[in-house]
Amino acid sequence: MGDLQLAKDELIAILRLQNVKNIGDVTAKKLIGRCGSPAAVFDDKQQSLLKIDGIGRYTLQGLHDAEHLEAAESEYNYIQTKNIGYSYFMNADYPSYLKHCVDGPILLFKKGNINLEGRKIISIVGTRKITSYGAAFCEKFIEDIAALNPIIVSGFAYGVDICIQRAALKHGLQTIGCLAHGLNQIYPKIHAKYMPDIEKNGGFLTDFWSNSSPERENFLKRNRIVAGISEATIVVESAEKGGSLVTADIANSYNRDVFAVPGRAGDKYSLGCNNLIKQQKAHMMTSAADLVYLLGWDVPEKETKAIQKQLFVELDAIEKSIYTYLQKDGKQMLDSIALECQLPIFRTSSTLLNMEMKGVIRPLPGKLFEAI
Repeated sequence: MGDLQLAKDELIAILRLQNVKNIGDVTAKKLIGRCGSPAAVFDDKQQSLLKIDGIGRYTLQGLHDAEHLEAAESEYNYIQTKNIGYSYFMNADYPSYLKHCVDGPILLFKKGNINLEGRKIISIVGTRKITSYGAAFCEKFIEDIAALNPIIVSGFAYGVDICIQRAALKHGLQTIGCLAHGLNQIYPKIHAKYMPDIEKNGGFLTDFWSNSSPERENFLKRNRIVAGISEATIVVESAEKGGSLVTADIANSYNRDVFAVPGRAGDKYSLGCNNLIKQQKAHMMTSAADLVYLLGWDVPEKETKAIQKQLFVELDAIEKSIYTYLQKDGKQMLDSIALECQLPIFRTSSTLLNMEMKGVIRPLPGKLFEAI
């Protein structure tokens, strides 16, 4: 994501808009679209701005207050002094997926070596109180998906976030942390030790200024970037309520694919994921193969075979016979599978369910099953 530098007056005008209390990203885009540029917004007459749909006097209150210009100039000096990168939503270096989000930030601040051009991007979120089940899934998922070299986006928080980003680093994948504060600090502080490695291959994004602290509402606002910057969001573990479910809802509102990792009924940190699946707000994902298939990613043949071989090792003798049959003959009905594999229907049905949970087959409409 190469930097496209803005003229000083344009960048300061953008910062001024960001600092006006009643002007959010949606309204700022309306103003810029009508006036032609951020600087032109401040040159236009109020009566002209009031003709814009959804813009009222309350929205424009304080637009020309000196405090906004002073704050913008101060933040501009910080950006220049600390060599902070940025992307303006109208420029080519702005994340392409995020550009289609109506409430995407008008300006993103960035740090590191982020390169989104032509890359597969997925966001992975979950509880801050990750269990051994969730940690094992993160490790296995990254191991299996690494050959496709996707960018892994998360929130750099405790739990699932840092687990998945550390796994990405381990396998040489670019990873991006979306922060709920300015780039002059890091939260949680204990994660500062991972920053150098992430900045070498990936980096950090935020739309918060240097004077922003990690307040609770900032994390909720940050989630729209996590959901909007990628083509899919995966929830690994979540309690019945939590920030990762908010991220999933935002991703759904953007018409992005959402995946959830199922867990045992009654497990506290699987309730959120199980509910997403039950309410059809997320695809069930038991392996990297589910994501690859449903997103329609092209997979080189050697990687496909490698993944299949890894999965095949986990199957018992009966599961292997069913898997081999489905690979050879394609989609089949339950009765046909039972007949071919010489199994009673009840045994075939329970075996297919186990194989689905292992991520090696998937059910299809019409009571068909196919190998992944």
